Amino acid sequence: MASSLAVQSSPTQTASFFMSSSSLSRCSFAHTSLSFNGPRSRMAPRNTIKCDISEPLNFGNGKPTIPVLDGRTLPKFLEYPRVGKTVSRKDIRLKLFSGTANPSLSQEIARYMGLELGKINIKRFADAHLPPLANENLMELLIMIDACRRASAKNITAVIPYFGYARADRKTQGRESIAAKLVANLITEAGANRILACDLHSGQSMGYFDIPVDHVYGQPVILDYLASKRICSSDLVVVSPDVGGVARARAFAKKLSDAPLAIVDKRRHGHNVAEVMNLIGDVKGKVAVMVDDMIDTAGTIAKGAALLHEEGAREVYACCTHAVFSPPAMERLSCGLFQEVIITNTIPVAEKNYFPQLTVLSVANLLGETIWRVHDDCSVSSIFQ
Repeated sequence: MASSLAVQSSPTQTASFFMSSSSLSRCSFAHTSLSFNGPRSRMAPRNTIKCDISEPLNFGNGKPTIPVLDGRTLPKFLEYPRVGKTVSRKDIRLKLFSGTANPSLSQEIARYMGLELGKINIKRFADAHLPPLANENLMELLIMIDACRRASAKNITAVIPYFGYARADRKTQGRESIAAKLVANLITEAGANRILACDLHSGQSMGYFDIPVDHVYGQPVILDYLASKRICSSDLVVVSPDVGGVARARAFAKKLSDAPLAIVDKRRHGHNVAEVMNLIGDVKGKVAVMVDDMIDTAGTIAKGAALLHEEGAREVYACCTHAVFSPPAMERLSCGLFQEVIITNTIPVAEKNYFPQLTVLSVANLLGETIWRVHDDCSVSSIFQ
């Protein structure tokens, strides 16, 4: 679970913490970590560089390279006017801190905001010998929030690019835990005052928190990239890989030149009976764009892509915000079914998971701009209008 935080250390001091978490650890902040090195403007200084999130990460020779853009121009979807008066940053202390789950994204956000990541000391216990997992990342986040609270931070905002327990949002059978609510309680009790989350699996997860939640979407980042491909709008069709994702796909289609919508409907008529997949909509001769919030094992989206090809689709693109990529996702996504697999960097992609069709887009500008707007008490929703 990658995450972040925004903190106010006293009535006259604000510290904003970006956290990515890892294994069980002890956390402490440097004595000067809540200080601020002079006033900052809303935009990055002239001599800094910012990631252009309309451009993908290109995997040349198996290594990702991050495209950068000099100057002050915001991405298209961030050009909407702010609502309200921007707070002067003189004498306001804003700080970013990062854990270890997604340090590259933390660096990109800091670069976009024109800030430096604060110094933090994370020590692993001797028994933390296993690779970092979601539980360890969550524990690191909780420890960092507690450290901020005990350092007399006035306000703490946890920024969570990927909320790992979001799928456990309801009881599907008796005597089952609702883990999303449990994790929400843990983060709140640790001392967080606000949550900034990206593409939660279901909207009701926001209600599990007893503190304010700002829910942002990776959709504009992917739309910006697709717009650069100059595909004829009459050739496009947006496809939901299952019935549960229809609302998400419909919203995506509306922003993509109001493209037509198709739905993959899968049904199991009994135990030990293979799934029957049906397509609702016309994709013959069209470029199909499959949209989901995450790709885990890629079973659903791969079967859907195979059906689209059978129904005459010319090309199939897969788009998602969170690339979980559990085995055997790599084999399914790289077997030739997809023209391109477009994801964002809310979850870092391991080098072993690179394949030629993969395109990684950065959400650093999106999250960085949202952090500024929350800090300035400005509109967040206007980003997505």
